Amino acid sequence: MAEKLVEVAGVRYDDAATHNLMKRDPRTIMITLGRSLKLKCPVCGRASIVQRPFNLKHHCDSCGVIFKREEGFFVGAIMANVVATEVFILIIYFALLLLTTLSDRTTFIILFTVAVAFPLIFYHHSWSMWLAMDHLIEGLPQTNRQARQD
Repeated sequence: MAEKLVEVAGVRYDDAATHNLMKRDPRTIMITLGRSLKLKCPVCGRASIVQRPFNLKHHCDSCGVIFKREEGFFVGAIMANVVATEVFILIIYFALLLLTTLSDRTTFIILFTVAVAFPLIFYHHSWSMWLAMDHLIEGLPQTNRQARQD
């Protein structure tokens, strides 16, 4: 089956119908999510998405898919980071509440430290997971250079 491609503002997008998450092979989904845990490109798995701490590459050096897209695309990664932080804080809170006899002040200090540190530690992974989900649902666009080579 030939892929339908749409070009918008010089960026090539795969037809969204060919990337329906429900029609994907479960192995493909697991491979893509595994790549995101390793901070690798969700498409090819060869190149890292990280340029330096707290700075992601614009595109994959290997396959050319774009990581940093239109303005506002990053909001999903921020949302993933916030939700993961809240869930992690709740898990720590209930673990401390049920398994220890720490004072309220000590519990608060621990939770505050987690609330500050976890989003920083999880930053790259939230971006990577967001890119993987976007790739699985609608596909990531390629740079013009890579599109011309195909």
